[in-house]
Parts: sequence; C-alpha cells; structure tokens
Amino acid sequence: MTSSSSPDGLSHDRLLDRLGEVAVRTGLNVAPGQQVLITAPLDAVPLVRKIAEHAYRAGASLVTPFYADDAVTLARFHYAPDDAFDIAPNWLHDGMANAYRAGAARMAITGGNPVLLSEEDPDRVARAGKAASLAGRPAMELITSFAVNWNIVACATPAWAEQVFPDEPPERALARLWDAIFQASRVTVDDPVAAWAAHNETLHRRADWLNDRRFAALHFTGPGTDLTVGLADGHAWAGGSEPARNGIVCNPNIPTEEVFTTPHARRVEGFVRATKPLFHQGTLIDGIAVRFAGGRITEAHATQGQTVLERILATDDGARRLGEVALVPHSSPISQSGVLFRNTLFDENASSHIALGQAYTKCMVETEGQTPEQLEARGANTSFIHIDWMIGSAEIDVTAITQDGAREPLMKHGEWVKTV
Repeated sequence: MTSSSSPDGLSHDRLLDRLGEVAVRTGLNVAPGQQVLITAPLDAVPLVRKIAEHAYRAGASLVTPFYADDAVTLARFHYAPDDAFDIAPNWLHDGMANAYRAGAARMAITGGNPVLLSEEDPDRVARAGKAASLAGRPAMELITSFAVNWNIVACATPAWAEQVFPDEPPERALARLWDAIFQASRVTVDDPVAAWAAHNETLHRRADWLNDRRFAALHFTGPGTDLTVGLADGHAWAGGSEPARNGIVCNPNIPTEEVFTTPHARRVEGFVRATKPLFHQGTLIDGIAVRFAGGRITEAHATQGQTVLERILATDDGARRLGEVALVPHSSPISQSGVLFRNTLFDENASSHIALGQAYTKCMVETEGQTPEQLEARGANTSFIHIDWMIGSAEIDVTAITQDGAREPLMKHGEWVKTV
C-alpha cells in the first residue's frame, strides 16, 4: 500500500513506522530489559514488526506476538460443539498474567471486524465472551490497576475498513481508514513524540483542575438523558500519560482525548441514551437506553442487539454498574473528523462516555494496602467486563455537583465551559 497520508506526502510505510515508534516511545515507554507481549489481528503483521523493531531499539529483551484469526474464530462458531463455548484458553491468559507479574509490558493492537459475530447465535457469543472474561480476569486486574505499562493502538484491516467506509472500493476504504488512524494518532505532524508530549500536558491540566475541585457528582442532561453519576470517595481524575505502578509513565490509549475517573458504583441515578452504537465482540448494539436506580441498571433497551445487551448485563453482579466516567469535548479531532470508527478506542474519544463493569482503581487515591472490600465501600465496582459506551454529543450538557450540593456548569453543548 502506498497511500500518501499527510500534507508532507509521507509514504504509508513511513507513517506506519512513526505509529510503531509512538506506540513504543509514547504508548509503552519500554524500559531497557523489559519484555513486551503483543496481541494483534493477523492483518497487523506489518505494524507488529515496526513495533518490535522500535521496542528492541528501546532496549526490550523479548517481544512476543500473539495473533487472532477471524476465520478461525468463525470456524468455531460454525463447527464447534455447543459446550465448546463455555471454555477459554486459561493456560494462555494465566501465562500472560504471569508475564505481567514478572514485569512485561502489554501492547494490544485493535482492528478486527467490528461485526464479525453479528450473524452468529447471540447465546454462544455471550457464553464465549463470558468464558474469555473469566479466564482473562487475573491479567485484566493487573491492567486496570496499572501494575504494568500498557498501550493500545490500531491497525486498519480490510474487514474493518469495509464497515467504516461501505460505499468505497475496498482499496480506497482501507487507505481512508489508515489516513484517519494516522491523523487521530498524531503521526502526520513533524515530531509525533513531541506532539504527544504537548497533548498530554493539556490533558494533565484538565485532570489537575478537576482534582482540585473535588466534585461529588456529575449531572448529564440532553435528549433522552437525565443522569447523575456520583463519584467514588477519594476518586482521582486522569488523562493522557500516567505512571504505572512499576514506575514507568505510559499512554494507555493511542489516540486519547479523554479525562476520566472512577464513579461510585451505588450512586448513579436517572436515565441515559447512547449517542453512538456499541460494537462488542463482533456484534452491533444500537439505540441503547437504560435507567439506573441505586447505581444499578434496572431497565435496558436497544433498538438492535437487545439479546446481546441483556447477556452482557447478566455477566455478573457488577455488569449493571459503572466502573468509569469520562469527559471528552465534542470538538475533539476524532469527533470533528466525522468518521464513525465502529471501534471503541476511537469512538470513545469522540464523545463523553461511561463504562459498565470493572473500575480503574488507579483513579482513586490512597489505595495502597486496601482490601477489595475497602475499595468497594469507597465505590469501586468489580466485574469481569469493562465496556465503554458513548453518551456525549453537541446536545449534552454536564453540570458538576460540589460536596456541599452546589451546581457548577462544566460542559455546555458538549464543550468545556472553563479553559484551563
């Protein structure tokens, strides 16, 4: 592929190399002697090789890739016996968790077909997803607690491009998706690493301001939405690069436009309507509208994918409660691109959002030595899932509620009221 994707006429290979460099230097910030585990779709081989090259240049001791194959995934759903959908490769997930405990960095490359499983039996899809979540829980807990440095970047694939640009010929669709990824990932500028440093500073200023204000709750209002999200006791806002518990500063998501924190799992009230569709494990869920009482979803509806939504909510006790709330201005570059990526890594950075399931305890202060029960008492949710879905738009306002009950406008028509 030779598409030129920047005003300077940089070749596709040069931009891919820059993305690999940003993934390693800004995303992971690989330490000398550190091992790196990469998970990726088969189509991402060229990007994996760029990342491996930059990781070794940064001093990595070993880079180990694991590839997913959509055709093999579909073969399971077409030919495997029914009881096969209640198992997962625990040995692989346990091995990854052991690698993270030993200090390995985690790199995930996203880019699979967002509707791969849309025509498959939703019961089997849900069971396979739950089995995978159960098996991956030990590794996921290390990620959500920021025990190690980790990062997610994207690779354009033909199946994904077809979904994003369905009216384009395949080659043109793929080129357009790569262009959108390169732009959103800030690798088309003269010095991508420096551009990311400046962007991180902007996100840090916003997070610092929110932390200084120490709000008690956020109130989202707009069409189909009147939702109050209480914030966890001792919550902390974060955004952009953050130090992992191993001391390495990393950017978990490339791209990122959000500041986020931990909500109180039992202090969410009201109703909310999704502003973008959710693509979960190859299934489209659209038109989501839910109602919360006492922090728990008591009603849930979707115009498409209702059965899958219900099965997600039945995953465990924490699946009906929130583990994250994030604020993103409607003017974010990803929103302004006008592209519906059909991929959470991008679409969540075009819109304020909430996440069902597991909380990021990294977004809480003074957690050292606290038991899971103590963290739960402070509002942290526990679940096998963590699924972001978008609730922001140019029609959504956000009002902050202070500890003494006063109200302070935070976002109007999807934009920050105060510049920091």
